[in-house]
Amino acid sequence: MENKEHYIPLTSAEITSLWASYQEDTLTICGISFFLQHIEDEQILNVLEHALTLAEKRKEKESRFFNEENYPLPHGFTNQDVNLDAPRLFSDKLYLEYIVNMTNLNLIVYGSVLPLVDRSDVIAFYSECLTDTQILHKEAKELAKIKGINIRAPQIPKPNKVDFIKKERFLAGWFGERRPLLGTEITNLVYAARRNALGQAVITGFSQVAHDKEVRRFFARGRDIAGKHYDVFSDILKDNYLPSGTQLMTSEVTDSTIAPFSDRLMMNFITTLIASGIGQYGYSLTSSPRHDLSVQYTRLIAEIGKYSNDGANILIEKGWMEQPPMAADRKDLTKR
Repeated sequence: MENKEHYIPLTSAEITSLWASYQEDTLTICGISFFLQHIEDEQILNVLEHALTLAEKRKEKESRFFNEENYPLPHGFTNQDVNLDAPRLFSDKLYLEYIVNMTNLNLIVYGSVLPLVDRSDVIAFYSECLTDTQILHKEAKELAKIKGINIRAPQIPKPNKVDFIKKERFLAGWFGERRPLLGTEITNLVYAARRNALGQAVITGFSQVAHDKEVRRFFARGRDIAGKHYDVFSDILKDNYLPSGTQLMTSEVTDSTIAPFSDRLMMNFITTLIASGIGQYGYSLTSSPRHDLSVQYTRLIAEIGKYSNDGANILIEKGWMEQPPMAADRKDLTKR
């Protein structure tokens, strides 16, 4: 039964997920291969090597899916997109924070893909991806604790009893007395601050080394946006007498101006990071009942949405955006 099922064509969800995974894994391989050229901490080195091994294993299995389906293998990213001889651009500390953030996102992605796929071999693949990522995530996070990089989220007091909401003030935010932040609101604010701290550092480095002037301007703009968003989330937490649960990481960027990656790779990485940020903001918007927070998330989504669209236009103009799987254009076929 299983052998027969293997020959069932891949669904749109399955081929799209595999295509996106191939793009991410080939990019990850380029990134970590460069990181490993400039690493001093032996423990962080081990985590990077583990992450690289997993990405290479996934890429091999993804390639097999495409080959067995006679589906064109995506271009993705290759050794042409990385310069292993370039000087160090980021610190060991940022490498580890990158792995923690990468596994955070992959846990979400693989968990969301599994309910959408039906073929047994694809289910098995993404189940394995999820298990492997859980192990790597724990390894990276535990090391971040040891290195003093992982900053714990704020604590909140234990209630004396179960209670129910009685006043409309629970939803208020702009006028009158604001209620304290909910635990879920604190969690979202801290996570958003951490993502923007890391994102600002990465894009700061990219803005120093990009070859194309338009790309450098795009990265410089993103650096400023990430810094502003970090301040927004940190200030909300501080206004509620809570720590931000993170710190700026731009000091973890060296002064190198020699590009370790192609402009195409860096642009695709940043636009992918923005897309995941929009998704995270959207989730935070739906789970934050206080009106002032909803308005902030809506405003910030609009800002990075425009920035993302500008980035997509640059990718298209430069011929750097690979076309993902898509449906047939029936109208065009009818005209032919």
